[in-house]
Amino acid sequence: MSTSNTSDVFSKMLKIQLVATFAVAIVALLISGLNAGISAVLGGLSVVLGACAAVLIAKRGEKNTDASAILINLLKAEAVKILVIIVLLVIIFNLYKQLVPFALIAGLAAAALFSGAALSKLKV
Repeated sequence: MSTSNTSDVFSKMLKIQLVATFAVAIVALLISGLNAGISAVLGGLSVVLGACAAVLIAKRGEKNTDASAILINLLKAEAVKILVIIVLLVIIFNLYKQLVPFALIAGLAAAALFSGAALSKLKV
């Protein structure tokens, strides 16, 4: 996959994740108020930022053609993504005292689910 194609796929996935996050945030806002809306946005953004970090790691080994090197690079990218999400969630839980956990999880889930859906629907 070329660099421009990779960037295009990532930007489309990012847009879909952000739309899903903000849709959940609006629903949370309407149902449970401002703190729920903010919590949903924070949950979704933790996944989006994790994906951004993973892409940076994945792009480092883009020129590799060896199958084992590609697999190791993808596993590193996924590990970094999960680590970034965990660190951000710990920070959010510690700093945002008006957190609505259900809304945070809903935003996180929407961003995570729609990232997979976005990738499966894109013609790569």
